[in-house]
Amino acid sequence: MAIDKKFVDQLVIVTSKAALASSYLVGKKDKISADKAAVDSMRSNLNNFDIQGQIVIGEGELDEAPMLYIGEKLGTNKGPEIDIAVDPLEGTNFAANNLPGALSVIAIAEKNNLFKAPETYMEKISTKVNEKNVVDLDYTIKKNISNLSDYLNKNPENLTACILDRPRHKAIIQELKKLKVNLKLITDGDISGALLVTEDKYNVDIFLGIGGGPEGVLAATALDAFSCNFQGRFLFKTEEDKRRAKKMGINDLTKKYELNEIVRGDSIFCATGVTSGDLVEGIEIQDNDFVSETLVTHKSSGLKKVIKLKQNVQ
Repeated sequence: MAIDKKFVDQLVIVTSKAALASSYLVGKKDKISADKAAVDSMRSNLNNFDIQGQIVIGEGELDEAPMLYIGEKLGTNKGPEIDIAVDPLEGTNFAANNLPGALSVIAIAEKNNLFKAPETYMEKISTKVNEKNVVDLDYTIKKNISNLSDYLNKNPENLTACILDRPRHKAIIQELKKLKVNLKLITDGDISGALLVTEDKYNVDIFLGIGGGPEGVLAATALDAFSCNFQGRFLFKTEEDKRRAKKMGINDLTKKYELNEIVRGDSIFCATGVTSGDLVEGIEIQDNDFVSETLVTHKSSGLKKVIKLKQNVQ
């Protein structure tokens, strides 16, 4: 069943208002307050929706409120049952330090169609290539790059890989350098990193490495609408992580998830810029109005575009 297209316009307003709320704290070196501003805005606006909504991807769990926690119910309790995934401020450090790429992100699907991901790390890979057995989490870096080169008819030195610049990725980065692959290193924001494979204009052929599991699910929702490829595998380091995963219904802790196991059916994804980045421009305030840019996808209608809105700041 398709999700009503009216929710597209409503969700764009939710993420743009959350982005606006965070924008007042850009450059203030206070990522917690910037995040809380986005959370509070998102919660109050979602509670006006005629939906029976539940957070399946959120920021922590009930005891960590005031975040939008996993299991939290939202909406007027009228209308369709909806799974909600949120990252009210993706790239909190970007916002705190006035750096490019901070976003306010939400995705929705029908009940039980979005993977309930625990707040843990995930090994992930995304490409525009949707053929099986070209790029795979189980392959070596060398095999993935060789297969991708052959498939795209490019030499490895003409490929670009996007990866979080973290000590944990040292070996992968060294291997990519050895293969002469161009690198786009990012310091945070692996939702937007994963989405750079969606359009040729971003000049990124593959996104890979270890990042947040919740961010993986959010990125997968948009990648699904672009018919891109995504795979993820959760990494459970502690016994507490494993316990929480099992409580969420994850029994095989080493399973590799395909995109169609992470998001099923119809979905809507919105990412509004707080600060300008690769995907969208940041919030611009003009007197009593503000201008926002939001990357929106709605799978069933084929919508994949950046929507620019001018709204009153009130």
